[in-house]
Amino acid sequence: MSRLLITGGAGFIGSNFVKRALLHDSSLKITVIDLLTYAGNLENLSEVQSRIEFVHGDIRDRNLVRALVKDSDIVVNFAAESHNDNSLSSPDSFITTNVNGTFELLESVRECKVRFHQVSTDEVYGDLPVGSKEKFHPESPYRPSSPYSASKAAADHMVRAWVRSFGIEATISNCSNNFGPNQHAEKLIPRTALLVANDIKPKVYGNGQNVRDWIHVDDHSDGVLSILDKGGSGETYLLGADSERTNLQVVQAILKILGKPESFIEFVEDRPGHDLRYAIDASKTINELGWKPRSGSFEDLLPLVVSSYVGKETNLSLLANPGPSLLVKTKNIQ
Repeated sequence: MSRLLITGGAGFIGSNFVKRALLHDSSLKITVIDLLTYAGNLENLSEVQSRIEFVHGDIRDRNLVRALVKDSDIVVNFAAESHNDNSLSSPDSFITTNVNGTFELLESVRECKVRFHQVSTDEVYGDLPVGSKEKFHPESPYRPSSPYSASKAAADHMVRAWVRSFGIEATISNCSNNFGPNQHAEKLIPRTALLVANDIKPKVYGNGQNVRDWIHVDDHSDGVLSILDKGGSGETYLLGADSERTNLQVVQAILKILGKPESFIEFVEDRPGHDLRYAIDASKTINELGWKPRSGSFEDLLPLVVSSYVGKETNLSLLANPGPSLLVKTKNIQ
């Protein structure tokens, strides 16, 4: 592993992975391709800008993708439209980027005989009953609920089909909800932190009892690096930190950090198809690859993450609703 092509590397998870990979191996040659849509920001890569090659481009651009893949040993695909609310209002880009874009990458790695890793989500598995002890595992059936999760499920299925039909070398990781620095303001933790810090009540869907399993982005990055190092072709690995919290608990924890009462919340009508609960069983990844989350507990890490957003400049009018208004680019908070 010496030449990595990272797609979507200027986004939240992708940029953190780039920095983590260089920390892991400073000799790596890394090329990042990113279209720099509203969720991508070159400032996310400012710390390592001199150590990488950046290409402003689209993974749906066949000729560009082939040229970049040809000069790589491994392609790691972080590029995706990822916000559920936006997928409900404008699903088109989710299909063209997450499905068609993955197709172009798969065809390129097939032609160039380059290894491929698909970064996916636990949302492809649908949801689990609240209060149950069930967890997602690599053999869980796919039951996507939203256009976003359906597009990621389709991409995962294509990866498996290209492994079986064409013999490409590829792996898949399905990860739980990420949190950490430089996350886009459309996501729950930065959105809530920014609103509360500016004395605006955060809006919570339904009764806030939907459960998410949280993992720090550095632990996710380390998991992907472990898969690239030790993972078997055709295998799927799940990454999670056994950190289930209701959305209400997360929002209330942020309120406490910022000195607001738990009642400083506005509950709004739930969104269509809102999944009830996600939970990851990462035992295969832990047992086979020796990976495990090491960054710390959610309670210890959340204050540090919240403080990284407080004071950052953004257009607060774009944060007023939990829906798809953030299709408009925000300022200095990607």
